[in-house]
Amino acid sequence: MKKRIALIGGFQKTRSLAGSLIKQGYAVTAINDNRAHCEELAEIRQLSVFNGDGTKPYILEDASIYGFDIAIAMAGRDDDNFVICQLCKKKFSVSKTVALIGDPSKTEFFYRMGIDSVVCEITSVTSIIEQQAFLDEIATLVPIGDGRIKISQIPIPDGAPAADLRVMDISLPKNALIGCIMRGGTGMIPRGGSIIRAGDVLVLISSDEHETAAVHALTGR
Repeated sequence: MKKRIALIGGFQKTRSLAGSLIKQGYAVTAINDNRAHCEELAEIRQLSVFNGDGTKPYILEDASIYGFDIAIAMAGRDDDNFVICQLCKKKFSVSKTVALIGDPSKTEFFYRMGIDSVVCEITSVTSIIEQQAFLDEIATLVPIGDGRIKISQIPIPDGAPAADLRVMDISLPKNALIGCIMRGGTGMIPRGGSIIRAGDVLVLISSDEHETAAVHALTGR
């Protein structure tokens, strides 16, 4: 039986994450209180879509999420995501809850209240900035071939050559690699079988001389 995942709130992140999860074999349900967004989400094959406010128990009941494996709360307000996770865990016996938050100071409280995983977009971005600063610091000390380490954030647009390809199938230059995939506020360390999606932001590590070619291989630009 397929594992069942509920994506509650959000739109751009939900659209990107839903497509990826479905391709990985999950049964995915999206709950969104914006009818226009629901109509667009409904265009994704095999995605079940329900229009309604995910902070309302009767909406979650209508979506039949009882006993789901995972619920990911991605509404625009941290407080709403807290309520969604609490309802999913305590009323609908969802095995694991994930909350996306904007305020990192709430992370500890969310964990203390039983939410299984808390993803902070600010913290994710900060970690990339810190990584950039660290690499800038050591760039003059650690050469790659005849050049120096350079780190870039590369957004993947619709129709990019790398979109929907496995990392192992992307023809990157010799001195370039994908160090991280940012998707829906979450950073993932890629493996050869990891699939790049439109809307992802890739952390590219390369030598100066190969950066342009690597960006072209990923984006076509």
